[in-house]
Amino acid sequence: MSELIAYLVPLVMVGLIIGSAIRIVPEYQRGVVFFLGRFQAVKGPGLVLIVPGIQQVVRVDLRVITHDVPAQDVISKDNVTVRVNAVLYYRVVDPEKAIIQVENFGNATSQLAQTTLRSVLGKHDLDEMLSERDKLNRDIQEILDAQTEAWGIKVANVEIKHVDLNESMIRAIARQAEAERERRAKVIHADGELQASHKLFEAAEIMSRNPAALQLRYLQTMADMSNNSSSTVFFPLPINLMEAFEKLRPTKPE
Repeated sequence: MSELIAYLVPLVMVGLIIGSAIRIVPEYQRGVVFFLGRFQAVKGPGLVLIVPGIQQVVRVDLRVITHDVPAQDVISKDNVTVRVNAVLYYRVVDPEKAIIQVENFGNATSQLAQTTLRSVLGKHDLDEMLSERDKLNRDIQEILDAQTEAWGIKVANVEIKHVDLNESMIRAIARQAEAERERRAKVIHADGELQASHKLFEAAEIMSRNPAALQLRYLQTMADMSNNSSSTVFFPLPINLMEAFEKLRPTKPE
């Protein structure tokens, strides 16, 4: 029995050493290998062999990471306080830098996203935050991508999710929108009156140069009045007679 134990103990020890020396790295991960604390190589995917106690492997996920940026209180350029949150998409493109250059690349990217969100949105008016969201997303993404490049991080996209306003600001925006609609209605009505006056002026000019056209219009007006169910009695007068009365009207002394 003692001899069997004497054989089994070395076998178990060898098995444990071999087991601790084997690492299986999936396709979506890489292993950053350190030899006595110094960077040696980035290995994987597949089977990775290391020397236990001498080499160390740190796994890094290469898949796109979705991170919710916590809601931030932002003061816009026109001094309006809003609460904004966003979602960040990024991935590790250089595992060596992601492990060596920054202590915790996930937390560092999150903190940087929060400060960049406040900084960029604070340079714009409230109207720009609401209407130019795509442009703001691109600006934030470009700034984050440039700053996280040294960490081996690629920021793929940034999306502003919500821009929350307080109740007083919502009511003010509603009043502003209503005033804008009224202004547009008045402008459209004024444009219509102006165009109608131009057309009437042109018609008067044409009729003044052509007595026959004036006579036809006079007859058409009488026909329209006769078709209406009205008790009004009118006596048509010749156009020439009215022109004669116009000539007999005394002129003002100079």
